[in-house]
Amino acid sequence: MELTVQRKLAASVFRCSPKRVWFDPEQLSTIKESVTKQDMTTLINSGVVRIRPMRGVSRGRARERQIQRSKGLRRGKGSRKGKKGARLNQKEAWISRIRVQRQFLAELRDKAVIAPAVYQQLYIKSKGGFFRSKRHIKIYMEEKELFPNKVQAQVVRKKSEPTKKGR
Repeated sequence: MELTVQRKLAASVFRCSPKRVWFDPEQLSTIKESVTKQDMTTLINSGVVRIRPMRGVSRGRARERQIQRSKGLRRGKGSRKGKKGARLNQKEAWISRIRVQRQFLAELRDKAVIAPAVYQQLYIKSKGGFFRSKRHIKIYMEEKELFPNKVQAQVVRKKSEPTKKGR
């Protein structure tokens, strides 16, 4: 049964695409008789003519991708856009690195493991970007023998290194 005119009428009443209009298959004869918008509105109110829900873009694949990314997947070189500084801000990286180094140096100074003059020397070096990490400070101190005795150096090394269970 050809109902293109009625479909267009219903679409204009609904203000949607004619593809979304649904007709009750048992009431097709009454639908064919409706010619005006007024007739179509009465059919819509009675439930003979309805509108189908809009089809959107599914987020299923996006959710899967998001779960994989939370696991650390899909983060290789080929998936990256932008420079290294865009993904990890250099200033924020510097701030977190220098805070760790300064806390470590302050801890050594407060526990009297190093002299204030040595603390000052290491502080200035860390401020200048000489040390890459906290571990680099320890290696430097052992090489230059800045610890008063080897027992203290071992105590510092044991306390600051994480245990295998904690990893």
